[in-house]
Amino acid sequence: MDKKIKGDSTALPDLAGMAQHINSAARWANLALPQNLTAQLKAFCNQVQQGREPLHLQSNSVKGACALFSGPHASGKTLAAEAIANALHLELYRIDLEAVVSKYIGETEKNLRKLFDAAKDAGVILFFDEADALFGKRTEVKDAHDRYANLEVSYLLQLIADHAGVVILATNSNAALDNAFIRRLRNIVTLPFPSAEAPS
Repeated sequence: MDKKIKGDSTALPDLAGMAQHINSAARWANLALPQNLTAQLKAFCNQVQQGREPLHLQSNSVKGACALFSGPHASGKTLAAEAIANALHLELYRIDLEAVVSKYIGETEKNLRKLFDAAKDAGVILFFDEADALFGKRTEVKDAHDRYANLEVSYLLQLIADHAGVVILATNSNAALDNAFIRRLRNIVTLPFPSAEAPS
């Protein structure tokens, strides 16, 4: 994937109006995490840079890399994403879920396709904060809306599998996410609520 020069606003892509650029200020030293978790994050960066498979989704056709950050509010999920963006020299974009998710059948899929198409050659990290809004557990099908909601999860999984860039998902609880999605992820980092004793 192409690298962008951080801080050069003229290089920032327009991701179909569905994501906001985050000025990534955090570095590894800013993360109030136990050393083993910081090491996990650094290992993810190394795997991305070297293009190795273990941190990818399990599908053999996966082109990029995906990580899931799980932890309570204020546990540092966004800071961790910023630190990764800085380590990889990539721009970070938080997905605007209000602009993506639609109550109309089929529109969410169209919006997701536009987003991933725009990010295809941009060389950026897509950051889905509160990812359970998109990756929530599939429901028992009772009507057409339930069926299409379930299809959205499958469609988004395929988009991520086909995407050649880096995708970071964040959730307050893994329990809110679709089990099929969790099973396909190999890189899940659980971040604890920071304490005064936690090493950086």
